[in-house]
Amino acid sequence: MLICPHCKFENPDANKFCQNCGTSLTHRVCPKCATSVAVNTQYCYNCGAECGTVWWAIIFKEEILEAQDAGLVEERKVSRLSVGSYLDIQQRYQLLEPLPSFEDMPSNTEVCVKVLDCHPYQVSPLAAMLLENQQKEWATLSVDTSKIPNLAKPYITLQSHYYLGIPPIHDAWQQGDIQVVLIEDRSGWRHLLELWREDTTSSLQIVHCFYQMTQLWVLLETVSCRQSLLEWSNLRLDEDQAVALQRLYLEVPKEQTEQIASTSNVSTQEVEQQAQTNGTQEQYLTIKALGRVWQTLFKYSQRTQFGAILQLLGDLELGKIQTLTELQSCLQVIATELQGNSVSETDANVPEDGSTTAPTFLQVDEIDESVSKSDDLPTIVLPMQLISLEHAGLTDVGRQRDHNEDYFGIETQLHKVEFPNNRTVHAQGLYILCDGMGGHAGGEIASAAAVDSLRQYFQTHWVAHQLPTEEEIREAVRHANQDIYNINQQDARSGIGRMGTTLVIVLIQDTRVAVAHVGDSRLYRLTRKRELEQITVDHEVGQREISRGVEKSVAYSRPDAYQLTQALGPRDENFVAPDVQFLEINEDTLFLIVSDGLSDNDLLENHWRTHLEPLLNFSTNLEIGVSNLIDLANNYNGHDNITAVAIRVKVRPNLEQRI
Repeated sequence: MLICPHCKFENPDANKFCQNCGTSLTHRVCPKCATSVAVNTQYCYNCGAECGTVWWAIIFKEEILEAQDAGLVEERKVSRLSVGSYLDIQQRYQLLEPLPSFEDMPSNTEVCVKVLDCHPYQVSPLAAMLLENQQKEWATLSVDTSKIPNLAKPYITLQSHYYLGIPPIHDAWQQGDIQVVLIEDRSGWRHLLELWREDTTSSLQIVHCFYQMTQLWVLLETVSCRQSLLEWSNLRLDEDQAVALQRLYLEVPKEQTEQIASTSNVSTQEVEQQAQTNGTQEQYLTIKALGRVWQTLFKYSQRTQFGAILQLLGDLELGKIQTLTELQSCLQVIATELQGNSVSETDANVPEDGSTTAPTFLQVDEIDESVSKSDDLPTIVLPMQLISLEHAGLTDVGRQRDHNEDYFGIETQLHKVEFPNNRTVHAQGLYILCDGMGGHAGGEIASAAAVDSLRQYFQTHWVAHQLPTEEEIREAVRHANQDIYNINQQDARSGIGRMGTTLVIVLIQDTRVAVAHVGDSRLYRLTRKRELEQITVDHEVGQREISRGVEKSVAYSRPDAYQLTQALGPRDENFVAPDVQFLEINEDTLFLIVSDGLSDNDLLENHWRTHLEPLLNFSTNLEIGVSNLIDLANNYNGHDNITAVAIRVKVRPNLEQRI
């Protein structure tokens, strides 16, 4: 099937255009000059920008006897492959670099080349094989594992941890005694060593990198891939200057390494770097080896080791630090000293409104229990800073209504400060969504009046660089309620003729967030670690009954289950009690405010992986993403007005040196 890049609709392989939205499935737009180019073209013919989808192919030749025993050998001879040839029988992956014949490759060796995906919108065979299996543990996969190369299995097991630096896998297959794995091409990513060499790199940045590597060690140990951290040339940096791996290396027992080296006429070191077999967990791979990698980074960068790290590396080499927990504790102490404050001091700084003004913590040790072998790992204290704040909003009448009673408002202020070695962003954002009720000349008036009232209130009551207090937010909501209530009274509206509106309001001050809501419009939060979360709880009869201890099935069997228990406007301020809460942004986050036309029938819960998760990627167009959500709601719901406001926040640790 072909997955539309615009709306994610599944199309037959023969389609040239998406059946749902009409997007071309054979051409794409150049990101630099907007020229239409074929999807199987690597570079734009107009401006030369790279447009194609390129993968990093790892090709490993195993012992022929092992392949025969597994029943995997195919009678197929392959001559030398030149640039432009295809790596696979289906002729999808085109070589961008020459490849020697598989017969000429010695056993237990590998070659890495770049390949161009000539059918990038087509689901890969591996993805199709795993599509129906959503389990994260390899042991529980229901697919035939004999069809998947051993080299691919660690990538599949760790695919949910890509945000920690694990390269995502795209495709894999077994071709006789040849294993082929296609992963994200990170060959052009910046080397960690380059960061070490820069004079502007602070001591705290170095400690943070060390801590990330210890966290990766825990993860890689579960799949016997700790060797991946011991190849210093394999250590890269992502766009946020966080440690990432170019690829995974499977571990091989020493005895097997020596045996392979003696029979293959290559060095033991080469075998350790290239061996891609089923090797068992390596007892000799200890955290002392990790310390030696750190020493190598200092050596090649010609950077002087500062006192605390010098002592740490010495203790590692002498065996004074035996466990990963001890090592992480030492790093936490060093980081705290560099920051010039203690954890207890920051924890004590809590304002009266219940929110947190102390530096947030980078929870780099939050690994799923299914793969973590270490409990209660320490947390390194690192304040977060805002890097970017984006938004997009869109409203639609739907397919069954003749007028739109939804309304939204957005106001933001950004202040950027840039230096050669540092960039900071200070932001203040106000995001409001209202779903009106009351029919023509009713609901649309109430929703617009609420947005206007709240905008005016915060223009005069929002102090710079500080979120409004809980009481100030409640006062703003009461003020908006009174404005609508006064209109109802002046027009002598009664019963169902009294207009009103739901409300969700989000206020962002750098990395701190305040949320208030009335009614059944919702706020969702999506992060890579926590996935999709509904932040607000609907003010409706069904939820009220659940809060009283009634079973959900019973609560929503009532005929009035979806009747609102709160709304702005129908009654005076004594009957409005908005829920107010404060949040911290500790990782890249997508906030989504929606009216019930989009949230009904669990639409987001069922489609967030296809329609929301891609929006966490900052190269994805947010406005197109919101438009796709509106289309989704019209296709599956469409019975009501549809409104969505998306807010994308990018943060990173504040690594400014404090010594």
